[in-house]
Amino acid sequence: MIKPLTIVALVTALSSQLSACNATSLPDAHPKGYETYINPGDTFRHTQLINIDGEPVQLAQGNKLIILFASWCSDSQRTLNELKASELLADPQLQIIAIGREEDVETLKAFRTSFGIDFNIVADPDRAIYNQYANKGIPRLIMLNKQNQVVKTLIGEQAGIIEQVRW
Repeated sequence: MIKPLTIVALVTALSSQLSACNATSLPDAHPKGYETYINPGDTFRHTQLINIDGEPVQLAQGNKLIILFASWCSDSQRTLNELKASELLADPQLQIIAIGREEDVETLKAFRTSFGIDFNIVADPDRAIYNQYANKGIPRLIMLNKQNQVVKTLIGEQAGIIEQVRW
């Protein structure tokens, strides 16, 4: 017979592994934990990206919301669902770009269809984009103003993160 304490320990260990969307973090644990390499006032390093349809995506004149995510991550999925349910999608002055960390084009195309996403998605299969902004942790939200300067960055590992998206 398995002792109740053993069951609790196993369930806790398994839960933390399954819910941790940073499970594909850098091979060696970073001694400082989560780091963000871009701060409020900094200019976003990318002015053009290529979406999963092979089309160039220029950063628009208005405010921008950049979401660094992974399709398999439950925290990313929850954040995207919150976004879809929010008024942000109806804002014609807001450009939303989702960047799939360690995701290929075909996986992201299937995810876009199944998840019902109608904003630009960019593949980042080798973390070339992601690594310029953070060391680990998804989803990451980066809010940019009209001049492509960072207004705020958030790590969306908790419910209700979209409510904090304000310029």
